[in-house]
Amino acid sequence: MSKKQKTIFVISLVVNSLLIVCLVIGYLKMSLVHKELFYTEVQYKLVELDGLIEHQKKNDWSDPNLVTTQLGDVLNGLDVATNSGKYSGWLSNDERMTMERLNSALRQYPHDELYKFDVLTQSDKNDFEDLQSKLQNVGFGMDMTISNDWKTFIIKSEKLLDLLVNN
Repeated sequence: MSKKQKTIFVISLVVNSLLIVCLVIGYLKMSLVHKELFYTEVQYKLVELDGLIEHQKKNDWSDPNLVTTQLGDVLNGLDVATNSGKYSGWLSNDERMTMERLNSALRQYPHDELYKFDVLTQSDKNDFEDLQSKLQNVGFGMDMTISNDWKTFIIKSEKLLDLLVNN
């Protein structure tokens, strides 16, 4: 091998190594972006839902659409984050199924849709208060420490799903 060929070989190795490093960094950033979607669009909005339910309880449900609108935001966040994770291949099949089942379970509650506000019955209000208890039980409450750890988020989501489906 000539000196020129050795130089080209070394340069090729360096360039390929840099490309691999860039790909790994890109993958890690993509992973972080998807996690942030779940934290901001789902976890924090569930915590806000807990707070809004508490606020409505204290104010004799004077503005129930705050709760139904927030639940609509949670559902939209679940859709966006789950689809993003599914299409990018970032979510495992089990995680995707958990998020889709959680979405389905939460859709059983009254929630606002575009240009349509739901009217809550006393039974609906009681159901939301029960939902608040479940949110707090799994750690999605206002006065609780919220973790940005993926495994913790998934465990809390699975526990919430179990409470919604089995209770």
